[in-house]
Amino acid sequence: MTNRQDERPDNKVERVVRKYDLGDLGQELERRWTGEGRERQSLRDLAHYFNRRVLESAMDEAGVVTLQGELENIYELLTEDDVTEGARTQARNRLEREEIDADDLQDDFVSHYAIHTYLRDYRDAEYESGDDRNQREKSVETIQRLTSRLNAVTRRNVENLRSTDRLEIGPVDVLADVQVVCQECGRQEDPIDLIERGGCRCREEE
Repeated sequence: MTNRQDERPDNKVERVVRKYDLGDLGQELERRWTGEGRERQSLRDLAHYFNRRVLESAMDEAGVVTLQGELENIYELLTEDDVTEGARTQARNRLEREEIDADDLQDDFVSHYAIHTYLRDYRDAEYESGDDRNQREKSVETIQRLTSRLNAVTRRNVENLRSTDRLEIGPVDVLADVQVVCQECGRQEDPIDLIERGGCRCREEE
């Protein structure tokens, strides 16, 4: 019997899990996200947890013995925004001395968007609080209502101008097309599709 996951396109998180032989980490991420048997963790927390496991695996594979708290410190030096370049370089040099390619390692770190795509689209996991669902539904309803109103107002004004010979045009239809543009990738998205999908398609590619 063919496993459904084997038929799916490859996914960065899954590739990294295989590369670092992280076993059942995918199942663990799903449990932590949905709150099964524990308090639910956020996607950002899961991304940091995943990346620390990647760092730990790389250092174990290189035979590096670390002191208590050292792995966490190295991870923070590699990833935190408020770290000085000097401190970050020292952390990278520490890895390079152990024959760990720091560039390759950091390329294998993932974002919380990638974790979300992995859990939702690759593992078919679902979690959405009542508040999240209600807010999405309200947003969709508001956009639909305002788009409908824009159509009606535009049509009424055009028809008024046409009927008083202030605008030369035949019978009209009005189509209001609102688009959301992602400034990171440049994609244009229908706002309803965007909300219902949960994010820009570029996030699925990370």
